[in-house]
Amino acid sequence: MKKKEVFLLPCKAIYLTHYTHTFEFLPTSAKECQRRGWNYVDVILFTGDAYVDHPSFGAAVIGRTLEAQGYRVAVIPQPNWRDDLRDFKKLGAPRLFFGVTSGSMDSMVNRYTANRRLRSSDAYTPDGRNDMRPDYAAYVYARTLKELFPQVPVVLGGVEASLRRFTHYDYWQDTLRPSILYDTRADMLVYGMGEKPIAEVARRLSCGEAVEALTDIPQTAYMRRKGCGSSAAVALHSFEDCQKSKAKFAENFTRIETESNKVQAAVLQEAVGDMVVVVNPQYPPMSEQEIDASFDLPYTRLPHPRYRDKRIPAYEMVKHSINIHRGCFGGCSFCAISMHQGKFVASRSQQSVLEEAKKVAALPDFRGYLSDVGGPSANMYRMQGRSAKACAKCSRCSCLYPRRCGNLNADTAPLLELYAKIRALPGVKKAFVGSGIRYDLVVDEHGFLDEAAQKYFQTLLRHHVSGRLKVAPEHTAEEVLAAMRKPSYRLFYQLKQLFDAQNRAENLRLQLIPYFISSHPACTNAHMQQLADITRLQGFRLEQVQDFTPTPMTLSSVMYYTGLNPYTKEKIYVARSKEQKLKQNSCFFWYKNEKS
Repeated sequence: MKKKEVFLLPCKAIYLTHYTHTFEFLPTSAKECQRRGWNYVDVILFTGDAYVDHPSFGAAVIGRTLEAQGYRVAVIPQPNWRDDLRDFKKLGAPRLFFGVTSGSMDSMVNRYTANRRLRSSDAYTPDGRNDMRPDYAAYVYARTLKELFPQVPVVLGGVEASLRRFTHYDYWQDTLRPSILYDTRADMLVYGMGEKPIAEVARRLSCGEAVEALTDIPQTAYMRRKGCGSSAAVALHSFEDCQKSKAKFAENFTRIETESNKVQAAVLQEAVGDMVVVVNPQYPPMSEQEIDASFDLPYTRLPHPRYRDKRIPAYEMVKHSINIHRGCFGGCSFCAISMHQGKFVASRSQQSVLEEAKKVAALPDFRGYLSDVGGPSANMYRMQGRSAKACAKCSRCSCLYPRRCGNLNADTAPLLELYAKIRALPGVKKAFVGSGIRYDLVVDEHGFLDEAAQKYFQTLLRHHVSGRLKVAPEHTAEEVLAAMRKPSYRLFYQLKQLFDAQNRAENLRLQLIPYFISSHPACTNAHMQQLADITRLQGFRLEQVQDFTPTPMTLSSVMYYTGLNPYTKEKIYVARSKEQKLKQNSCFFWYKNEKS
């Protein structure tokens, strides 16, 4: 399949008679650009991940999005920042801008454990090497580019930039840090899922507008001298005030989180030094047509040929998986999904999902098993408010906590219909749900929520569990669960009973795998001992566990740093020291200390 190559002039696309293959990779070197006959590049993307041309990898999504608009886009994956910086120079200056991301994760979460120890491997790097990206990768890349090419706009994006757009607590330095814009002096920041804002940035720069003039694009942030910010913006406490007062930092967070969960949000601005960081509200949730357009782009679904004979662990995990929606309305305290993807769920059409499933089934190494058909929470497909007007007035951070919203339409019929059509595809033997489900959309303390929930759960276990169903009760103690914005453990107990009953009745031989967290704010040693005792009596030898890691722009990280619940101002216990955290974590593994 071929298409005409698009050469852009300002504000105008001219179609010439030169053709290229639709499914080529984006170029990563000067030689690859030359093979296309390019003598310039419009946008150069720098990423801390290996370049995998797959919709689960951000640089590929942004690159393909811009390519679809007719721009010439190149990708520089994992540039060497230690040498003479030749990777940063090899393609010269782009016509429009440099795009910078640390990759699919915050680089510090990627590189360090909860005990601040360097991880032995990096899943987004060929052969899992752990030395291919720097600490604070987005900072390093952006600063380097501003030094080398001071006149070229640098646009930040991705998880690290999104969650560090305001003053934030940095666990690895154990201090507050200002907006990443201030630290890097980048020109703009695109937060969240960036297809719409990055396309608008490129369009207006291509039309000849200066980057300083791009102050009204939703879902972007920029920096100005004090007194030159937005007159319509809501002013947050300054970075310096937050340094002096943990209470003011907590107040900032509540305003930021509340605005991020509104349909119509305010412009926010935050002073730091002699500058003001201005953050525009997000775009409305993607329509079905818009999200389909992103997932339907001509991804090869493969790592770039430069990685031939090398294994990229993160790619191996997702290469036979399909993402059916974005967004999560669960609002868990420790999770940043709603701050990045949004609270409102944007779902793909059945046709788009089925076409992607056919592409996966056609891959040479596909053996009939889709590893995951899911999303941030696998069973939120097409779930939304019954009344859009009610959602427009709402500022709740969770549609499920402390109780399920009465306006939420949690119908699973569209998801069950999709499952059935995927199961019927030629070449698909099994379509598993590998991502976790929200079981508070299935059960309450008395049993199944309704007949539809029962049908969903029965279908899930019969057809879509590979052997282990993953769910996340996270803890057993009510005080800790309240701090996490998670439902009572009684719901998990009910789920386990229903799971065990169907397992026995249909001889399914499935396992229920619960996830738990230690050292979360409000969690004491007594709470952890309670967790160990309860799960032990239920027959669990816990495997899927983690020690809490404070990550930027989450409620849990604010509680960890301030020792306060920012909404109630109540003091909260926090296990801070390495010894305290290790002691709590050891409660998960009581069975290792038993005598054989």
